[in-house]
Amino acid sequence: MSDNHTILQKLDGLAGRFEEVSTLVADPSVIADQKRYVRLTKEYKELDRLMAARKRYIQTLRNMEEAREILFGEQDPELRKMASEELESSRQYLSESEEEIKLLLIPADPEDERNAIVEIRSGTGGDEAALFAGDLFRMYSKYCEIKGWNVAISSSSEGAYGGFKEIIFTVSGDHVYGILKYESGVHRVQRVPQTETQGRVHTSAATVAVLPEADEFDVEINENEIKWDTFRSSGAGGQNVNKVESGVRLRYMWKNPNTGLAEEILIECTETRDQPKNKERALSRLRTFIYDKEHQKYIDDIASRRKTMVSTGDRSAKIRTYNYPQGRITDHRINYTIYHLAAFMNGDIQDCIDHLIVAENAERIKESEL
Repeated sequence: MSDNHTILQKLDGLAGRFEEVSTLVADPSVIADQKRYVRLTKEYKELDRLMAARKRYIQTLRNMEEAREILFGEQDPELRKMASEELESSRQYLSESEEEIKLLLIPADPEDERNAIVEIRSGTGGDEAALFAGDLFRMYSKYCEIKGWNVAISSSSEGAYGGFKEIIFTVSGDHVYGILKYESGVHRVQRVPQTETQGRVHTSAATVAVLPEADEFDVEINENEIKWDTFRSSGAGGQNVNKVESGVRLRYMWKNPNTGLAEEILIECTETRDQPKNKERALSRLRTFIYDKEHQKYIDDIASRRKTMVSTGDRSAKIRTYNYPQGRITDHRINYTIYHLAAFMNGDIQDCIDHLIVAENAERIKESEL
């Protein structure tokens, strides 16, 4: 029962904090402090899940104790049989419950609940790399559709034969960053390019960066110092596109806290025909860019503590290979291989992400010494 005692000790220690946070989130002075209120609301949600798990865990221990009393004190074979079945099912549930609680006791990544800004760029391989970047964008678009998430393109640069040299888009929905963060890194494709006349297999690559979208109060920006330009968007959309200056470009001088040097940030947004909306989205990208840079140290610290990196760390690391001749996909971080490439490229990537989540959770439980 030592494991039970350890887990209950940890849960009992958090019960007081749950009561305290429950009171604070209803306090008008806390509600008025937006930063503090958001932080406490997230903590409340996490503790609420833990307290519900604690209640179920304690009830299961009681059920087991009652079943044991019947087994030792009753002669009725029917009652003893029912008690034996109850004890067995409770043991099974207790084991599952312990694993759930261990995960809940590990501090959640505060970024996980955020929306995500995804950047896909063609790498080595020229026109074929741009086509592959387009395939990856389609794959993520299909996946987001399955999840019920919203995808909004901020900017894109098309390749000569299709696809994208670069495409940046925002994904909005439930727990987006916590799921898509596993996609950051170099994706490698092996296939015969459309431009290849000899039928030879080429290797090309595209990089994917998934950034947590910053909230307004995460980053302090002096909006008076932003220089705005407007320009006419190009692309599909009829005459309106060429006549209205809906595209926006912002320039902002920012002091990098890691280097102490001033840097100019340049961001363009041509997503909609509505200039104010494009400005709003460009500002969102600016906040996310600065937030990401300022939090790189935090990400590096996590990376240095872990022996195997699943979801964060070096974005230049090769994470996955898509082999078209063999219809094979291999995720190199967890030695995961499947032969359903067509379905995978059509957005069926959840199984791979689930395996990555399991691998990272196992690692985090190990680190937490639970």
